[in-house]
Amino acid sequence: MSVFHKLGTILIKTLPPETAHKAALKALSFGLGPKRVCKHDNLKIKIAGISLPNPIGLAAGFDKDAEVPDAMLAAGFGFVECGSVTPLPQDGNHKPRLFRLPEDLAVINRMGFNNKGLDNFAKCLRRRKGQNSLKKDGIVGANLGANKDAKDRAADYITGLSALWGLADYFTVNVSSPNTPGLRDLQGGDALEDLLGRISDARQKLTGDAPSPPIFLKVAPDLDFAQIERITEQARTYGMSGIIVSNTTLARPEFLKSSYKTETGGLSGAPLMRMSTRILNEFYTASAGKIPLIGVGGITNGGDAYVKIRAGASAVQLYSALVYAGPSLAAEICDDLAARLKADGFTNVSEAVGTLSGQ
Repeated sequence: MSVFHKLGTILIKTLPPETAHKAALKALSFGLGPKRVCKHDNLKIKIAGISLPNPIGLAAGFDKDAEVPDAMLAAGFGFVECGSVTPLPQDGNHKPRLFRLPEDLAVINRMGFNNKGLDNFAKCLRRRKGQNSLKKDGIVGANLGANKDAKDRAADYITGLSALWGLADYFTVNVSSPNTPGLRDLQGGDALEDLLGRISDARQKLTGDAPSPPIFLKVAPDLDFAQIERITEQARTYGMSGIIVSNTTLARPEFLKSSYKTETGGLSGAPLMRMSTRILNEFYTASAGKIPLIGVGGITNGGDAYVKIRAGASAVQLYSALVYAGPSLAAEICDDLAARLKADGFTNVSEAVGTLSGQ
């Protein structure tokens, strides 16, 4: 990280969390972010038909309105997921709703899908497509959510899919945020069956004779193995391209030190690493490695990313660690991960996927 970016990260952390987030987005939109290209051939990987220059992705929540995906790709991320976006704009929950837990390298949020809505999101992606028409695009996905007051939440996901079809490189169906009351109920038996069936039908209508972009399902870490087996079976039955494991947790580990540890909302960051990796490995076991997984939760360095990959992830995502380390972290993780793979005799990251399964 350059001295300039180190100073910027330090200054932003002196601001209230949500103000700091907005300031970071503004700086990135002005081109003030780091510029790093990952040149490690052993990190190139294909997941669900998408070719990635490296498996380190930006998780949803950072760029909710698709304002700075190219700035984050330029910082070294192999792919960027924007959102969550809902059909209608919504303000989200009352402030304060975002809390740093620096002693724990963690964050608690109860944002509540605050975003500017599908029309604005689509406009940003169309603008990006136009600007990048003469150069190779990076991979940018759209994380879809449902409006808090929607009478038919499953229909909101179909609306999002239809509105952004052809604009995003992949889609994520986010039914795992703890900050929209009742949303996680969509992970349950009949509700998930109905949702995935409707998504499958919509996908078939939208695709026509053309190839379909991947559609991933994003799940919570607060699941038991019976739920994991059922979700895996349903995801495969309805042709989901993969599963993203996982969102934030409602659990509060006893070892948390910060005074904000009792705030309501989803916990993310370093304390989630062990839990989310265990759940990831259980999904890998339940699917016998036959459905692509993206590992999220607690990644702060190359070692964490490597553990996720060896537990069954073909790619990983991070967000909370950027609060403490800044956007240069993606490139640093790439360098570290490439070295670890080489040291262990793997010629490509794909060879390491699932190699610690069951341990």
